[in-house]
Amino acid sequence: MRSHAVVDSPCGLLTLVAEDGALCGLYMHEQRHRPADTTFGERSAGAEVFERTEAQLGEYFAGQRREFDLPLAFRGTPFQRAVWAALLEIPYGETASYGELAQLLGKPLAARAVGLANGKNPISIVVPCHRVIGSTGSLTGYGGGVERKRYLLGFERPRPTSREAASTEV
Repeated sequence: MRSHAVVDSPCGLLTLVAEDGALCGLYMHEQRHRPADTTFGERSAGAEVFERTEAQLGEYFAGQRREFDLPLAFRGTPFQRAVWAALLEIPYGETASYGELAQLLGKPLAARAVGLANGKNPISIVVPCHRVIGSTGSLTGYGGGVERKRYLLGFERPRPTSREAASTEV
């Protein structure tokens, strides 16, 4: 049985969708490939997975969390699920190209298919599709909009420590 909750974030309102106690969707407002709201089930703000997701998103946006620890349920083709699982391997603050992901999956000619699967990632932010960029370093598209992608990548960009900053000022 599906249910959903809506939470606020620096990226705007996020719709969390759960099925059988696992997160199966995290959609931004006006996100490309966002399913119809009628598929999200009843609104249920008190479910444990929603409370955990909201808490971990809060920690992420406060700069206190780099990885999420949530039960996830991917709904998609085997290839899409493989791409989404590979996205979880891209470390916080780093990026990978569509071609690099295709290589990682053992399908070096599948960069375009990787891009299509990436664009249909149903669990944005938690499954970091924003960390995938074009081979030239361009931001290319993002289901949540390029401005949100730019924000998330900028947010995750490593900041110099106070010691590093002081040594560059000398």
